[in-house]
Amino acid sequence: MQNAQRAIKQYRQKRIIICLAVALLTLLTTLAVRFISQRSQNQHQLQISAIHAVETIDKVLLPLEKQRAELLQLVGQPCAAVNLTLRTEAAALQTLRSIALVKSGTLYCSSVLGERNVVIHDVVSTLPSDSPQLLLFTDNTLIKGRPLLLQWYPAVNDAGSGVLMSVNIDLLSTLMLEPQKPLINSISLTVKDRHLSDASGVMTALNVPASDQVFSLPSTHFPFTVNLISPGTTELALKSLPTQLPLALILSLLLAGIAWLVTASRMSFSWEINMGVASQEFDVWCQPLLNAADHQCVGVEILLRWDNPRLGPIPPDVFIPLAEEHHLIETLTRYVISETVRQIEVFPKSPLFHVGFNVAASHFVDGKLLRDLNHYWFSAHPHQQLIVELTERNDIHDVDYRLIRELHRKGIKLAIDDFGTGNSSFSWLEKLRPDVLKIDKSFTHAIGTDAVNSTVTDIIIALGQRLKIQLVAEGVETQEQAQYLFLHGVHILQGYLYARPMPLSALPQWLAEYLPRLPSQHEGHPGPSSRSIEDYSSSSS
Repeated sequence: MQNAQRAIKQYRQKRIIICLAVALLTLLTTLAVRFISQRSQNQHQLQISAIHAVETIDKVLLPLEKQRAELLQLVGQPCAAVNLTLRTEAAALQTLRSIALVKSGTLYCSSVLGERNVVIHDVVSTLPSDSPQLLLFTDNTLIKGRPLLLQWYPAVNDAGSGVLMSVNIDLLSTLMLEPQKPLINSISLTVKDRHLSDASGVMTALNVPASDQVFSLPSTHFPFTVNLISPGTTELALKSLPTQLPLALILSLLLAGIAWLVTASRMSFSWEINMGVASQEFDVWCQPLLNAADHQCVGVEILLRWDNPRLGPIPPDVFIPLAEEHHLIETLTRYVISETVRQIEVFPKSPLFHVGFNVAASHFVDGKLLRDLNHYWFSAHPHQQLIVELTERNDIHDVDYRLIRELHRKGIKLAIDDFGTGNSSFSWLEKLRPDVLKIDKSFTHAIGTDAVNSTVTDIIIALGQRLKIQLVAEGVETQEQAQYLFLHGVHILQGYLYARPMPLSALPQWLAEYLPRLPSQHEGHPGPSSRSIEDYSSSSS
């Protein structure tokens, strides 16, 4: 049972390791998913902000494009005649600070200052130009040091003439150059080789801290680009991970709990046993029982072995107690009966040859054992004598005595296995009326070495003889033990002295080589052994 508890502990440790692995994997997966999601969300938000800034500036410049033709018609007309019109147009567009008319390279009329006489090239070195120009530079005339965004439209067939519009840069900054921290540290507008920042004004170089990244988006309508300076989507996502930790921990605990419940059946010996039965991983073995006088085989005890392909060989003292604990011992017993019947041809066809196997006390309840025997054993019409061995470790209070009487009526013998180690008492022996007592190997091993257990062995032998119950000694390993048991009236012996457990398929060869002759139903046996064999093998209920 200690081995069984050790196996249970190992399985529990495996379950704990699996649940911890599930929890850790869930934690890491949740944090990774949240990190990727947050990074993607940051990238999306940067893109949205850049698109919004570009669209905002486009909306400021597009009305100027629409008024281009109308304003170019005013070029060349006297300033006094068109000044009111220029003021009206500037007020209507709202986003403009001023509109100026240029003729032959001279700015001669302004919506703000009226009539002027300024060489445009002295103010803006790249003007006049024969193509539209969007310019960004610093004002040195009205409000010195203030940034200006200028839109130049040349007159048709006159490169030195055109319209120069100055955009309200303060309004522009309010509309699109306000950063959204912590995602965006700053926003800048790039026109050609100049940059306008919300904090630094117009610059010839874009200053980006080494720890920041630049996300740029150009306009599809006008020659400008919006730049978003950000700490980086990855870094921001990493900084947000601690806020995701509570959710990740909750999911980890939840999935670890589910894994614990799921593995309760799969990561257990109950699952392994059911799988072993379904896959026929169990092998039915046997160990011969011999007459102590002439060493002839009078029967076998059926044993079960398990070479688990997942865990390796598992000894019976591990899986049998676990099967009892998980209420699967009856399943194993049915497997043993069916496999024994399937290989029934390996046994001698003699009613004096008995086949015995262990049955749990719970199998005696509600007639289950009788139904299984009718289904498997009696339907095969075997020649051999069947002996049902009730292990004394079982709670024999559960035994249905009416079923035992029915088994006796059908010619099945009842044996008490491992006698002297468990729950039996004289009253139970009287109620059960067993045909055989199997002396546990611990008492056999005590012969000649342990005075106390040796005395118990003598008492068990005397009890069996007084109640006229046949005796079988298990665990016989030395000639001294065999001689002692034979002289004290135990004539059926089982142990390594004669044969180790073997697969059923190996029994015929063992019988042929070690014991070439079996007793037939009509043969007698000389000496004191004759009566013992016949009593043990024939019905006496």
